[in-house]
Amino acid sequence: MMSEQILKGLRDRDPRGIARAISLVEENDPQADEILSSLDDSLVDQATVLGITGPPGAGKSTLTDRIISNYRLQGKRVGVIAVDPSSPLSGGAILGDRIRMMGHALDQDVVVRSMAARGRLGGLCAAAGAAVRILAGSGCSVIIIETVGVGQSEMDIIRLADITALVLAPGLGDDIQAMKAGLLEVADLLIVNKADCAGAETLAMDMESIAREGGEKGNENAKVYTTVASEGKGIEDLIAGIETVDASHRKSGERRTRRDKAYDLEVLDWAIEMIKPSIIEKIKNSGTERKGDPRLQAVKLLEQK
Repeated sequence: MMSEQILKGLRDRDPRGIARAISLVEENDPQADEILSSLDDSLVDQATVLGITGPPGAGKSTLTDRIISNYRLQGKRVGVIAVDPSSPLSGGAILGDRIRMMGHALDQDVVVRSMAARGRLGGLCAAAGAAVRILAGSGCSVIIIETVGVGQSEMDIIRLADITALVLAPGLGDDIQAMKAGLLEVADLLIVNKADCAGAETLAMDMESIAREGGEKGNENAKVYTTVASEGKGIEDLIAGIETVDASHRKSGERRTRRDKAYDLEVLDWAIEMIKPSIIEKIKNSGTERKGDPRLQAVKLLEQK
């Protein structure tokens, strides 16, 4: 009965129903299966999923806020999944950056959901993917995944996106060097935010140079955009760039390829979540000394029937 009420809430675009549906997924509640299997696949297929990532201090939340405003002026319903770092003790998300999106708090057509990383990768990617589909199923035609940081967990989550935007700002150190072999490979748009600050022009030229390298270091089709998100500058050009990439990916089949890969990643993540409790129990009850090579112990564990 509760799942029927939640599904009605999704159809009615009720924020409480949407929040409850995502919570059930995060909690691995049995009702989540019925909810996810009952979503309108056509809405999920039509939605555009935009990933925004980059190092702390680049101004991602302010930029996201401006992007939301632009899409709302177009009459589009927007969902946001904000992946936060979390307290290692309480596991609670640190939601300070979400304050920058409070301008949309009373807008029924902007749905913001924070998801706590809890210091782990396992399960987060799967939950985020399910949240994307729930938001799309509730009528969000644009869904933004904003991640904090540039670690492996952020890399995997950002692969759920149809389009990825990497945000940098001048004065953040050697971030380009550190990310050459990671995010620059998957970025479709390279954004230099805080472009009114010293060093922005040099940073933009460096980004363009890396994009031209292509191959393993960068996406040769990626374009560089400069923005001053705090003043709303450069946002319209950026939105036009997002729409150009989206249209190109849909036409070429790249979008379908990415969604297939994201689907496989979610299946893997759910599988790991499902077998993890039994493996933990086996480790506790193994009776072996905590000595030797842990990897070898893992091999022996997996060989057990």
